[in-house]
Amino acid sequence: MRLVVARCQVDYAGRLTAHLPMATRVLMLKADGSVLVHSDGGSYKPLNWMSPPCSVREATTDEGQVEWVVTSKGDDTLRILIEEIHHDSEHDLGIDPGLQKDGVEKHLQELLAEHPASLADGLTLVRREFPTAIGPVDLMCRDAEGLSVAVEVKRRGEIDGVEQLTRYLELLNRDPALTRKGAVRGIFAAQEIKPQARVLATDRGIACAVVDYDALRGMDDSEHRLF
Repeated sequence: MRLVVARCQVDYAGRLTAHLPMATRVLMLKADGSVLVHSDGGSYKPLNWMSPPCSVREATTDEGQVEWVVTSKGDDTLRILIEEIHHDSEHDLGIDPGLQKDGVEKHLQELLAEHPASLADGLTLVRREFPTAIGPVDLMCRDAEGLSVAVEVKRRGEIDGVEQLTRYLELLNRDPALTRKGAVRGIFAAQEIKPQARVLATDRGIACAVVDYDALRGMDDSEHRLF
């Protein structure tokens, strides 16, 4: 991984255009080929990024400034004009073992992978741990109309989980292979969803699904209920 702290200007051109005026930012070039632009605010979400695979070409402008031109496989471009570099270093992070979920959350994900229709009628599983540049989506599914659906699974649904799924959806909706029939939508699934998380998810067009863990495990047998 290469980390660069620099005063820079960033321009993105693709399905839309975006401009970041000259300011000091962190530029991250990861071994998987992704490029991310971070500020000192806004928590963990990058200001802009390019998903792998992409190519990076470094050149010098007529004014003597360094410019990186990052191009994706879909010909989107991220132009980073660097005025001054404060720090530039490279680090070998090795192989990451991945996020270790607790037993209940991991088992919940496995059960939902086996029974995706419990989240929404007609939902079928495409793949567990669907890879993105910032980590794997728990479940990638397809609905009855053939549209892609990303599912984030938590034991307790809080705002951080909604933010995480939002970042995944922003990346996934840049992939033309997933958006041929329409935008990728999201489902936030948990045993319990906090009211603030539900409000945020609804505001961002993300569906919420409260999951009955015991029912999925087959413990909630209707034949043994009194009512």
